[in-house]
Amino acid sequence: MLTPKARGALSAAVNEALCAGLADDRCDWPVAESGDDAALTLWTLYELHYRGFEDLADESLEWHPELLRLRRLLERDLERRLRERYSAYAPHRSADFADDLFAYVSSHDGASVAAHVHRHADREQVLDLLRVRSIYHLKEADPTAWVVPRLPVGPKAALVELQYDEYGVGDPNRLHAHLWALGMEAAGLRADYGAYLDEVPLEVLEQNNAMSLFGLHRRLRGAALGHLAAFEATSSMPSRRMAQGLERLGLPAEIVDYYTEHVEADAVHEQLAVRNICGRLVEVEPGVADDVFFGAFTCLDLEDRFARWMLAQWGVSEGQDPDEERDVAPGSAA
Repeated sequence: MLTPKARGALSAAVNEALCAGLADDRCDWPVAESGDDAALTLWTLYELHYRGFEDLADESLEWHPELLRLRRLLERDLERRLRERYSAYAPHRSADFADDLFAYVSSHDGASVAAHVHRHADREQVLDLLRVRSIYHLKEADPTAWVVPRLPVGPKAALVELQYDEYGVGDPNRLHAHLWALGMEAAGLRADYGAYLDEVPLEVLEQNNAMSLFGLHRRLRGAALGHLAAFEATSSMPSRRMAQGLERLGLPAEIVDYYTEHVEADAVHEQLAVRNICGRLVEVEPGVADDVFFGAFTCLDLEDRFARWMLAQWGVSEGQDPDEERDVAPGSAA
């Protein structure tokens, strides 16, 4: 993947630094021209810790102090905004953490892309959705993998159990990101990593940036796992709807298979994520409990923002069929 098309002065300056190299002197970075400019810049800086860029001048730029300084400024702004949104939705807590978390997630009333795909979307709308979703799905569980060494024994073992499924239980052909790539190819879309980055909106960039933010910082391990729990707890039914919607439209079996894989797997994963991962972590480290809820809210809130954007692009009103439940989860394209 090459560095992405700039969306303003800041992302342009960072792209130039990545491609031409950067001195050790302190840099005076331009101010971001928009939310898109800031979000793309942060996504680009995070990508240095994933697969990187083919046109990168020097691999050592991953740890360049000036790029890390800029990343930290952008991270602080993102985290501040995410926490401000969460502050109005802090949960009412009881003695049972797992039940509280399940109730908190189920109480979220978000817009549903999956409901529209299930019954009403046309083929071009679904292809639009697959393109913008690919920015996440070709990474899939990678941001969460950073959390593993930061956990005590019980939640660490449970997280690795869940991640083992995400990475195909040892079979590269069943690795979830690879299943997505196969589905993209079968649907006639590009499956190369980051192929559609220039098309994605701010909402998609923020979803991906939040996961990287939580995964990269040890102090946010609770938020990373709360995000995971909300993701898994809201994925199974929307995945079923997606699979049925794709079959209705005659899309290839490979992309249907991706969603079918998540119907049963995520029904199991939700218990694993909420009780064995988050629940056990809070038992050992009670101080991270609020961050678990913060991460869960962030997952649901950002997905709701994306769903509303996607439905608006299709000219779909926020209302829906009365017999359709509302549901959200990035992994299910809800």
